Amino acid sequence: MLYEGLLDSPSDRWIAPPEPPRDDLLRQFDRHFKTVTADTPDLLPLAQRIRYQVYCVENRYLNADEHSDALERDEFDSHSVHSLLVERKTGDALGTVRLVLPLQHAPQNSFAVQRLSDHPLLKGSRDLPLHATGEVSRFSLLKESGRRVAAARALGGARTERSDSETALHPCGPLMRLGLLQMLVRMSVQNGITHWLAVMEPKVIRMLSAMGLQFEALGGMVDYHGWRQPCFCNLFEMLEHMKQDRPAFWNVLTDGGTL
Repeated sequence: MLYEGLLDSPSDRWIAPPEPPRDDLLRQFDRHFKTVTADTPDLLPLAQRIRYQVYCVENRYLNADEHSDALERDEFDSHSVHSLLVERKTGDALGTVRLVLPLQHAPQNSFAVQRLSDHPLLKGSRDLPLHATGEVSRFSLLKESGRRVAAARALGGARTERSDSETALHPCGPLMRLGLLQMLVRMSVQNGITHWLAVMEPKVIRMLSAMGLQFEALGGMVDYHGWRQPCFCNLFEMLEHMKQDRPAFWNVLTDGGTL
């Protein structure tokens, strides 16, 4: 499930901001943020705490009482890869995303979307090779800088004192979303993933489309923490279209083409 709090306003209408020169956006991202693979006993719980804050506290999609240790985790974590978005200046973790990988022995029973839809493609096909497919999941950004700082302090990752300017609303919300998408591209390349699955609100699909990321619907909408659309994409075809339509965004997602 992708978090619809990606949108900065309650309106369903989202228009991607004008793009700066291609290299400028990547330089801006690298100046403010870095990405970290959450693959250690310290970093994976950090990602799960951010997920708890977003899914159980900020939005209440999930029941906080079922996560008494303030870690949001599930059975899919065991066959997923996870990343964190970190602010360079402070070292605060601001967001996380995971990519659920296919089970080698059971690709037809690997993803949450396969429990929500019986679409034929989810059983495997040339258009959606399950052995090279990953499900985009837990795409999470802490809502406000002040709340991000508070969460980071609770996790032991923030400084003990911050100036007013440091706790102001961060100006780089769209750039942070691009950072999470870059992490997804990186994890996909590292794990041989060529296709993405996702279950998203229509407004999130429209937001991604405005950024040049086109997904195809898989059947009708499903009731999953609200009405959402199962969908998929061929990652490399999508990136090729994005390179033509949104080159500055493509430059961030592919880390200057290195991915």
